[in-house]
Amino acid sequence: MKTLDTIQKLSKLGKILSKIVFVICLVGGILCAVGLISTLCLPESLKVGGVTIRSMIEKSAETSMGTMYASLVTGILLCAGEAALAKVAETYFRNELAAGTPFTFDGARALLRLGICAICIPLGTRIAAEIVYRIMARVLQDVAELQLENTVSLGLGIMMIIGGLLCRHGAELARGTGSRSGE
Repeated sequence: MKTLDTIQKLSKLGKILSKIVFVICLVGGILCAVGLISTLCLPESLKVGGVTIRSMIEKSAETSMGTMYASLVTGILLCAGEAALAKVAETYFRNELAAGTPFTFDGARALLRLGICAICIPLGTRIAAEIVYRIMARVLQDVAELQLENTVSLGLGIMMIIGGLLCRHGAELARGTGSRSGE
């Protein structure tokens, strides 16, 4: 029972962290959208002290407006993907806590799903971000090269898939349908 208590404490922590990551990604996506809309709505002729707002932004950020637009759109996509992944994780932890054990067939299936999502969602959003960025680089002027870190969590996804299979085996053993080695 001590191990199950530890698993439940970790699941509570996972649920809390998943909510925090979801909120942070949501705020990040919203801030990128607000930044994009506000920079798009800036009139070209708006000046402060004889300098246009756009030139002040370009000088302080040391980047072109085209790069800024493309980066903000990319930020929106990446934040949306990570928010979706955090929501899937939160759902898993909430259901695991409600069941009181990870060794249920539904829990094992959900952990497998979470593992697949941990691989596919970051990969998919990265591909989408790269495509959108490349399109914007062709349409806009002076867009710098995209530099994304590797956000694909392949190792974590594989570990969750293996964990899901172990949880399914635990559920089979608890039901009495699992085979034991040596029998």
